[in-house]
Amino acid sequence: MTARSTILAILCASILIFVLEAKTLDLYKVLGVDRNASQREIQKAFHKLSLQYHPDKNKKKGAQEKFAEINNAYDILSDEEKRKNYDLYGDEKGNPGFDASHAGNQGGYTYFTSGGPGQSGFTFRPDEWQSMGGQGGSKSFSFSFGGPGGGQNSFGFGLDDIFSNFFGGGMGGGHTGSFGGSTRSQPSRDGPTSMRAVNTQVYKKEISDKGMTWLLLSYTPTMKGTQYYKSIIEEATNSLQGALEIGSINCETEFSLCKDLGVYSRREPKIFVYSYVTSDGGSLAEYNGDLSVKNLKIFCQEHLPRFSKRIDLGNYEFISGNVKALPKVMLLSTKKDTPVIWRVLSGLYRKRFSFYDAEVHDVSDPMVRKLGVDALPAVVGWLSNGEKYILKAGISVKDIKSAVRDLSALLDGFEKKNAKVASSQAKKAKDDSGNNRIPLLTGSNFDSLCGEIIPVCIIGAFRSSRGKDKLETILFSVSQKSLSRRQNLASGSGASISYALLDASKYSSFMNSFDKSGFKSLDKLLIAYKPRKEKFAVYIGDLTAEEVEKFISSVLNGDVQFTKTRQKPRLK
Repeated sequence: MTARSTILAILCASILIFVLEAKTLDLYKVLGVDRNASQREIQKAFHKLSLQYHPDKNKKKGAQEKFAEINNAYDILSDEEKRKNYDLYGDEKGNPGFDASHAGNQGGYTYFTSGGPGQSGFTFRPDEWQSMGGQGGSKSFSFSFGGPGGGQNSFGFGLDDIFSNFFGGGMGGGHTGSFGGSTRSQPSRDGPTSMRAVNTQVYKKEISDKGMTWLLLSYTPTMKGTQYYKSIIEEATNSLQGALEIGSINCETEFSLCKDLGVYSRREPKIFVYSYVTSDGGSLAEYNGDLSVKNLKIFCQEHLPRFSKRIDLGNYEFISGNVKALPKVMLLSTKKDTPVIWRVLSGLYRKRFSFYDAEVHDVSDPMVRKLGVDALPAVVGWLSNGEKYILKAGISVKDIKSAVRDLSALLDGFEKKNAKVASSQAKKAKDDSGNNRIPLLTGSNFDSLCGEIIPVCIIGAFRSSRGKDKLETILFSVSQKSLSRRQNLASGSGASISYALLDASKYSSFMNSFDKSGFKSLDKLLIAYKPRKEKFAVYIGDLTAEEVEKFISSVLNGDVQFTKTRQKPRLK
């Protein structure tokens, strides 16, 4: 027993010296930064050292322990609350060296080289300081090694383990402790803290089909390297704030979500991007490149939305009266490629606007001057009726996030203006029908008269004033009959049929959509057009009220054969 007591005393003294030395470890020096370093400086230092000492890249002796120290230092200094406690007390938990908790709770000062409590840590208790008496009031450490039978002690290992390591035998009880020959660092159980925690509700409400690109990290708390992945993601996306969001999915607590999305991994964290590159509705793509800031940033940029159509300003003419009735916006800039900000907006507003962008050299360009733009970059907008507006010229950008916010407000305002114009158009069409006359089809009223909301549009095409008068009289007469009475055009889907007149001599391209010759040999004719299916039928017989009524009745009853249009009819 004397030999054992001596060995035990030596071991305790050695461990005590190790603990006291560990307490003096300066976390700022570990990362090589000043005590007043900013979070950005701490992050950069951590990233640099992580690359240098990562076990997968550095096989030198001591690299693994150094990597654990670096992770521990970053875990504390990157958290403002932990950092404040560390600066004040030398302990991230806010304890000034010692804890006043009960001995049974293993309270006291704890220093961890990596991980957290119970992982490579050492603990001693303030209530186990024993007074040695004397004038100096000197004190010594008294360590508790647990109860009978070699139970767990405040160091995290049993006496069995000590003697087993040195003598190959135990003191009985077969207890297995954590004091072994390996000094391998334990994985951190802490997941990403600065990323948005994503669960099923967040995914459905904020990510799925919302138009914003997301970079997602899937992990479980026991995985090694999660903190390293997080630092790479944060640095790679730092300059893209506002262009995409970052989030993390804990596949331990969100197992069903990870399985449904196909992002679950058993071995290591995975990085995915939710983007709109391959699908208008958004889809997930896994990042399989090297885990480096540069490559991940390129991957993110490649997966930003591309709903803006790049055009040559000199060879492009905007067409009014789009069937979908979407207002159009175009960015004029000196950039050779579509700017990131415009790509982001094209994703967020892809269902509300048609996006275009063009490269121009300066405001002296004839096409730029024709548009009325006097400063670049500029955004030009067209309402659904074809009216043009200079939404903003001479745009200055502070950063992506603020630019997206400001331009979003601009687009929201333009969308409201377009809604007012569309409402006015519908009201005008209604008033026209109440004035006992058939409206003349133009680019500005095409959607309200022959757009997709109208199942069947009856068009009276004429090439002379005489033909116009006859068609208008007949169509008005037929439209008043109960069988094919014109519905209120403002009622949307409630309108079963509409009537309109068209000057065929002015819109030859529109007529060519139905027939290669454009029916040029006819002075007047009727076209029954189904906008949703892009099909039509033509009546060229006797134009009397009776025959026209029969033709329209047959159309409504499905007794007339329709033909696919040669191309989508548009009014230029």
